[in-house]
Amino acid sequence: MSAVSSRLITRRRALQVGTLSGFGLGLPDLLRWEARADRKDFASRPGPAHSVISIFLPGGIAHQDTFDPKPQSPTQYRGTLEVIDTRLPGIQFSSLLPRTATILDRVTLCRGVSHVLADHDAGVHQMYTGYGPSPAIRFPSLGSVVSHEFGPRNDLPAYICVPSKPHRFAGNGYLSTAYGPFGLGSDPAAAGFAVKDLQPPQRLSTARQMRARGLLSLVNERVDRQAEVSRLKAVDSFYEQAYRMIDSPQARTAFDLSKEKPATRSAYGSGAAGMRMLLARRLVEAGVRFVSLEYGTWDNHFNIAPSLQSQVPSFDQALAALITDLDDRGLLKTTLVTVTTEFGRTPRINSAAGRDHWARVFSVLLAGAGIRRGHVHGSSDLTASSPDTGALAPRDLLTTVYHQIGIVAEKELMAPGDRPIEIVKGGRVVKELLEAS
Repeated sequence: MSAVSSRLITRRRALQVGTLSGFGLGLPDLLRWEARADRKDFASRPGPAHSVISIFLPGGIAHQDTFDPKPQSPTQYRGTLEVIDTRLPGIQFSSLLPRTATILDRVTLCRGVSHVLADHDAGVHQMYTGYGPSPAIRFPSLGSVVSHEFGPRNDLPAYICVPSKPHRFAGNGYLSTAYGPFGLGSDPAAAGFAVKDLQPPQRLSTARQMRARGLLSLVNERVDRQAEVSRLKAVDSFYEQAYRMIDSPQARTAFDLSKEKPATRSAYGSGAAGMRMLLARRLVEAGVRFVSLEYGTWDNHFNIAPSLQSQVPSFDQALAALITDLDDRGLLKTTLVTVTTEFGRTPRINSAAGRDHWARVFSVLLAGAGIRRGHVHGSSDLTASSPDTGALAPRDLLTTVYHQIGIVAEKELMAPGDRPIEIVKGGRVVKELLEAS
């Protein structure tokens, strides 16, 4: 009998196989699982992306009117906006994106992203977690998984949302609330911007802070119910993190936009897009691992052209400034920037001069941390209705992002009931998006 055979038919193994069979998993499945476990190292280790800036455009931005115009298609498909050339020969953008057009040689544009869930919640859920929504379980977002795998750095939260958590699917899911995002509580573009609770009340002396910490520890010791203990540990971790931030001048400085030169602030723009992206750059520069921000409202069922004309220019200015600023500072080598949305818009303009939900194809932009520079991956057909080449599912995008961060997407995390669940199931690392190693 071979060593492998003797190892597999121990009593414990036999019972395990029998148990698995009750769930429809036979011996071949067990062997396949063991082979995968034997050849794959699931430990998370820092990858090329030391930090991530995730820019989400809620509502579903129209790819035809921004990153993937179709000037040769009929009028009822191409819309009323003009197109312009970009830094890459043969690649055109909407005329609303002149500055982003000049930095296309520093990024990768994916024009064939596709899924089948043309519902806002379902689309957002896929883009944040890699899974379709489930009534049975809450999946953790990418930012929370990064927080779980690597933890905080430099007295700053691992996962920060600017200005606040953009969606309920951007949270910790089945993971502990300790891995949820830290929300600022106010918009960086607002007058007198300050992070909530970052400064302690002046009347709260150091001695009183220490007594408060002692009281919290005493409460934790008195609670013996396991669920409550787990919850209070998470709360306690937030308190400790807040104390460290308050005590650390470097951490407080990271949130202080007044430290930026006027020329830099002007380059980004003073609106919501500019100030959010400028703060994101400051945060990753200070050591935050994952910054999530959203901008705009892109659910344009009516009068899409005026809506885009009012929102895209600020986004265009800020995004181009962010990529350029990161590159000039040498931070783009270690910072992964993603620009995503939940789906695209219908190929044909509707009777209200707008576009409706469309998940079959849309565009995503990636940059930095080993992502190819000056690359367009995939394409849509003549009317931007479906992928023509290079179709990508959200799970493939997230698996690739996790790979650059240093997390194996096949790794299983423990959900309630001791149920192991893969971070992303069935995705692949899209090597075509990455610089040659």
